Amino acid sequence: MASFISQTGPLLFLVGIFFLNILSRVILSPLMPAVEKDLKVGHDEAGSFFFLISLGYCIMLLTSGFVSSRLNHRRTIILSSMAVGGALLIVGLSHHLWGIRFGLLLLGMAAGLYLQSGIATITGLVSSRDWGKAIGIHEVAPNLGFFAAPFLAEALLAWFTWRGVAMVIGMASILAAVVFAFFGKGGTFPGEAPNSRVLRTILVEPSFWIMIALFSLGIGASMGVYTMIPLYLVSERGMERTWANTLLGLSRISTLVMAILAGLLVDRLGLKQTLKAVLLTTGFITVMLGLIPGSWIVLIIFLQPMLAACFFPAGFAALSRMGSPSIKNVAVSLTIPVSFLLGGGAIPAGIGLIGEAGSFFFGFIILGELLLASVILVRYLKFSEV
Repeated sequence: MASFISQTGPLLFLVGIFFLNILSRVILSPLMPAVEKDLKVGHDEAGSFFFLISLGYCIMLLTSGFVSSRLNHRRTIILSSMAVGGALLIVGLSHHLWGIRFGLLLLGMAAGLYLQSGIATITGLVSSRDWGKAIGIHEVAPNLGFFAAPFLAEALLAWFTWRGVAMVIGMASILAAVVFAFFGKGGTFPGEAPNSRVLRTILVEPSFWIMIALFSLGIGASMGVYTMIPLYLVSERGMERTWANTLLGLSRISTLVMAILAGLLVDRLGLKQTLKAVLLTTGFITVMLGLIPGSWIVLIIFLQPMLAACFFPAGFAALSRMGSPSIKNVAVSLTIPVSFLLGGGAIPAGIGLIGEAGSFFFGFIILGELLLASVILVRYLKFSEV
């Protein structure tokens, strides 16, 4: 196994691919006030857009093992990036609501091809003792995407419509696939497609079901909250769209560092202690997102994502320690789909429905309480020896 330092270059290449993968799915959030105005839809319909992306993501994660088993992980990553770009072009070119919905479903499916192959490639590049650090660095990508999306959206909206913004990002994703095809490293081994033996091994293990619950809440606290914050701030807190998106982007600066720190914390304190601390603090601050009055909301907007970002290095490291090395990509592809459908789809859709009734704040309170209660589940997690 090569040293961690020697694999930094290939790892950063994957960070770039993952960044565009995440950006393609979250760029709709800061664009949503413009999308609602252009398409003349309400908050509930806006929430359903994110559900469609998550549904596609869920479908493809469940079947991505079949793809990577035939193509290998490297080719699967290339296919994912190309298809993400194509789906965004469909969204940008569609002028009918059903065409946009179809494009968003395809976008989720294309993005869903990446994750299990990305994680498997990373854990194949570095020693198991460095998985926490490597996954922590990899998790810089979504946090960088969350940070960049609002500023990129506002900058591009000065030149393009929201459709043009989607197309620009789509073309960037296609370009990234081409570059990775020529210069990317790692992932030259195939994944393992789900089969009856593998499925039995995983589905009878309570820890996998616990991880589904924890990842659902972790994704909801991060991406679920992120996708609905601009609408919450504009429609219920009375902020201007530009200021709301500025706060949204600035609040993600700290997450770039927190993901790496959380990875180091996992290596030092262990998975369970890290997970408990993250769930407790994130749950409390998410409740405050709905309760805090007046201008104090700005402080909470900065604290909430900083804490929520710490979940994923610990969460993915936990998945990597469940089951034998030969089936960990299947563990990811079974755990994340339902979690993403619930956390990245159902949770923002539910918050949108509550927001349509004029009570956005109540949705954040409910989510925070669920995060606090989930700490109980951590004690029942069991990990295999690496």
